[in-house]
Amino acid sequence: MGLVSVSDSVSVSELFVLIPLCLSFLLSLRLRCVDGDGIGIPTTLEGPFKPVTAPLDKNLRLNVSDLPYVLQNNAQGEGFQPEQISVSLSARYDSVWISWITGEFQIGDNISPLDPQLVQSIVYFRVFRSSLTYQTEGYSLVYNQLYPPDSLQNYTSGIIHHVLITGLQPNTLYEYECGDPSISAMSSSHYFRTMPVSGSSDYPNRIAVVGDLGLTYNTTATVAHLMSNHPDLLLLIGDLSYADLYLTNGTKSSCYSCQSIESPIQETYQPRWDYWGRYMQPLVSNVPTMVIEGEHEIERQAENQTFAAYSSRFAFPSEESGSSSSLYYSFNAGGIHFVMLSAYIDYDKSSDQYKWLESDLGDVDREVTPWLIAAWHPPWYSTYSAHYREVECMRVEMEDLLYHYGVDIVFNGHVHAYERSNRVYNYSLDPCGPVFILVGDGGNVEGLDIVHADEPGNCPEPSTTPDMGGSCAFNFTSGPASGKFCWDRQPDYSAYRESSFGHGILEVKNETHALWSWHRNQEFYEIAGDIIYIVREPNRCPLQPK
Repeated sequence: MGLVSVSDSVSVSELFVLIPLCLSFLLSLRLRCVDGDGIGIPTTLEGPFKPVTAPLDKNLRLNVSDLPYVLQNNAQGEGFQPEQISVSLSARYDSVWISWITGEFQIGDNISPLDPQLVQSIVYFRVFRSSLTYQTEGYSLVYNQLYPPDSLQNYTSGIIHHVLITGLQPNTLYEYECGDPSISAMSSSHYFRTMPVSGSSDYPNRIAVVGDLGLTYNTTATVAHLMSNHPDLLLLIGDLSYADLYLTNGTKSSCYSCQSIESPIQETYQPRWDYWGRYMQPLVSNVPTMVIEGEHEIERQAENQTFAAYSSRFAFPSEESGSSSSLYYSFNAGGIHFVMLSAYIDYDKSSDQYKWLESDLGDVDREVTPWLIAAWHPPWYSTYSAHYREVECMRVEMEDLLYHYGVDIVFNGHVHAYERSNRVYNYSLDPCGPVFILVGDGGNVEGLDIVHADEPGNCPEPSTTPDMGGSCAFNFTSGPASGKFCWDRQPDYSAYRESSFGHGILEVKNETHALWSWHRNQEFYEIAGDIIYIVREPNRCPLQPK
């Protein structure tokens, strides 16, 4: 890495650029990357690895607490001042979405939704330190969370704004403000860096990956460590605010699965989305953030409506990537093509999602985007008792498609722990299968999962295993677990597992090598609890499109 030349006069804004560069260099030293070949760091070429289970850290606090209301409710905008500002990618490097909220939400028996036309949706943007400023306009909306029983409180959001900025330069730092200049309601300056042009030699420097964040004291540790690692892109793998763990009066529910007697809906406390958005703003207003839904985003309300908060609060490159839904989409980040999938809508071979995925994968040019990464919330390969084999029907429907198109890495959440697999396909070790990485350890209030299905007495009953797609989880018919629902030891496909809160960092180095590191919260952010080079072998594993 070359030295950075600094002039005698360095502004505060310039430090925004220089500090991450310096820390990136220091981090590379701490990760034992002795030279460009990564001496001292294992690679998947050395695998499959013997399964390892890290012992439970006895100093971990297993009882997790949400942040107090006063801390959750910080940074609330006054009047129509922008708040909950975030930036997300479009399908290509030359465009991004800027999103924010203005006006106050309402909750109670008599709510009156705000008129989105009250406030403009304007973004000023410029290349960092440029005097030439551009302006673009977007659209706005409000959403409601409504419940039939008179005893429950309804909710209507503030005005949610989404603005698509186009014509951007690749790998370039931009500065922006958002709001309505006609009423002097503009935000302070925020920054984002565009992705590199798609190509086999250009990648984001560092991609952070985490799931199941919530808004707890553990969340604050995760986010602080993650920000200290200075990612260029953030993937949130479902289960975000956990608003559905609260009743409409703001008290915590004693039973997540409980239903209202009067109607088949589940109460949620929607203001927790606002608290979460305010807390996350320092991160997501400066780092492009891509989200995918988990079960806690379903939030079923009146007239069987679902995913209202999720689909309204975030901007997605659905239309740009040919998807008809905010629940699944794709995008490029340099030489990586990401596909974000849903386990909570139809995914069988006749579904819109499956047909879209097949078309999307078929259009990927691996000369332009050599890396193919998929993400969805519940894992196919997890050895924890919690949610064990819960989406077996999805695996049965989609695994062949992902395997034949050569997906390299899969990220999941849902299980509140960390686990990395050996390369696997159909429960068997396969040098051409993806590496599955479980990162549902963001810090949510439900706590850590510490029980493994392969330990004596911990194997769930097949009949009690829920599955969105029906009943697909049966006893294994071959291999070491033949005739059983669970292995009687840590499965061969499980390379490393640990019950700790934390986050992961992916650094794609070139068209064949990517450095993955996982960082537990109880250690310094730059220390990796698990680290490996994931190596693609395109000559060994030629694509086999169906």
